[in-house]
Amino acid sequence: MKRDFLDLSSLSADEFNGLLTLAARLKAELKIGVEHPHLRGKTLAMVFQKQSLRTRVTFEAGMAQLGGHAIYLAPGDIGIGERESVKDVARTLSRTVDLIMIRTFAHQTAVEMAHESRVPVINGLSDLLHPCQLLADLLTMRERHGSDLSKIRVAFLGDGFNMAHSWIEAAALGGFELRIACPAGYEPQKAFIDRIRREELGVITDDPAEAIKDADVVYTDTWTSMGQEKEAAKRRRDFKEFQLNKAMLKRASRDALVMHCLPAHRGEEITDEVIDGPQSVVLDQAENRLHAQKAVMVWLLRPEIMQVVAPRAGN
Repeated sequence: MKRDFLDLSSLSADEFNGLLTLAARLKAELKIGVEHPHLRGKTLAMVFQKQSLRTRVTFEAGMAQLGGHAIYLAPGDIGIGERESVKDVARTLSRTVDLIMIRTFAHQTAVEMAHESRVPVINGLSDLLHPCQLLADLLTMRERHGSDLSKIRVAFLGDGFNMAHSWIEAAALGGFELRIACPAGYEPQKAFIDRIRREELGVITDDPAEAIKDADVVYTDTWTSMGQEKEAAKRRRDFKEFQLNKAMLKRASRDALVMHCLPAHRGEEITDEVIDGPQSVVLDQAENRLHAQKAVMVWLLRPEIMQVVAPRAGN
């Protein structure tokens, strides 16, 4: 049966841990020059409705390292929903490629793409979720804290948007404590708020100092995402107390990791001295997009490889 990668919630615990284990192995092999052409002869179509640096480069480089080929389709190349319907794009592409990645605005576009496609579809980012980024983030955390993340305290400061939603899904799988701090009116969607409370994953607060206290990981993201540019001035006012600066960071654990998914608006959600400081792992996160996404592509097209390198828990 065809699998897609649209979110983290659809993963089992074994699949979640297996993806991270496979990503770590692919990274280690790359570092010592061991080739892993697991997707030789396969083709990835990369459909973009949003601008991108890390998503495009890491998927394209990753497919090349796996022995396959990637095709970049810029926003103007297709015109999804205007020049062509999502249905027609999905059905056409799945006749000629083995895998589709879409970076889009409405999450429903990714859902419809997956429904209509005969080949696996990866959510490279939507306004609801960013699962690829979270896999890279969790890989980064495991490199610093070990594979058991259950005792880690994560503080997320900022907008209750797609990254916050994916952090809630990740907390459910990883078993760590999650504290989300955002201004009133910028909370995550109700379904995600209900989940964090129902499953006792952590807290949602409008007090950043409360969220960051003794945190092991401090995460922030842009206050104004693509498509929200008209709200930028208001958002800067509303979020000004949520800036991750040196004084705010002192409230976290002494060795807390500083994380940001990039691109960063320096001087807004995070200061230069923090993002460039010794506790920052933002470039490790960016690099780990490559390895995490390679693991996802291998899992979708060659699942038997993940089963070999990442046996079921307890085996």
